[in-house]
Amino acid sequence: MSHYQQLLKVQTPGKSLSKITSKVQAIVAESEIEIGLCTIFLRHTSASLIIQENADPDVLKDLENFLAKLVPEDGKSYIHSAEGPDDMPAHIRTALTHTSEQIPIARGKLLLGTWQGIYIWEHRQRGQLREVVVHISGN
Repeated sequence: MSHYQQLLKVQTPGKSLSKITSKVQAIVAESEIEIGLCTIFLRHTSASLIIQENADPDVLKDLENFLAKLVPEDGKSYIHSAEGPDDMPAHIRTALTHTSEQIPIARGKLLLGTWQGIYIWEHRQRGQLREVVVHISGN
């Protein structure tokens, strides 16, 4: 079994979903692994990774609106406020979602469904430089 690992750096524009599917697929192609598993891990606690609808942007907007209602940024609901009023809500949103995903690989490609894309979900108001570890194992 072979292993291949690369660090992917992504500048987010602030609270939003940034699609990284093609960047992850390019790393899979570089690995030359034909069959195996791709693990992606986001090295942060105020953003998350999701696999979600990649065709209709309304789905992503509805997800953002739902999470905003579920975890408000009202500036008074949380004890932790040292990094601003959006920081603690960002940590809660990350705890409710994921910081890692695993995707099977076949014929050197991610086995995502037709309508699936990989996204970094930035939970902070300001853009951040985010790091994603892409680890590929297989043959």
